[in-house]
Amino acid sequence: GIEVLKVFSEKISGAKRNTERLVLNECISYAEANNVGLILCSEGSRLGRSTWEVLETIKHCIDKKIDVYLQKENIHVLRDDGSIDPMMAVYISCLSMANEFERENIKFRLNSGRKLAIQKGVKMGRKVGSVKTKEQKEVEYRDIIKCLKKGYSVASTYAICTQKGVKCSVSTIKRVKKEFDL
Repeated sequence: GIEVLKVFSEKISGAKRNTERLVLNECISYAEANNVGLILCSEGSRLGRSTWEVLETIKHCIDKKIDVYLQKENIHVLRDDGSIDPMMAVYISCLSMANEFERENIKFRLNSGRKLAIQKGVKMGRKVGSVKTKEQKEVEYRDIIKCLKKGYSVASTYAICTQKGVKCSVSTIKRVKKEFDL
């Protein structure tokens, strides 16, 4: 019974700060600009891994009268009449804290795995010869470079390139922008 107006798909770590999450910010801006009453989110952790950032994002949506529905958890932030469900603040805080703890556990396991591999003498890092030269990157990322030279933002460049079928990510565009001083 919900009409989906636009789908936003983000391929960035939930551990990134929400200010760095261009797609999340674009989604919220789109909802505000188009009077969208509901943002469907696959799960709470997609709103961030930091409890404070998740709460800040949800508070922003509530202030703009935008309900947030967390699909995995099957919960709405707002009631049917548009009022705030006071239990949701408690529930979302707990959920966000659990997501934050999960992220910390993942980091701990990865770091301890790396440490163990180094102790066992496993060679870490990129394989010799796997790093592309600047000339190779210039050819591979020519569409990205062309957009950036025209003065397009990272988000606009991403939108234009993906629309053309160019496989890229926001982080790749940022890296190309920095490496080629654009």
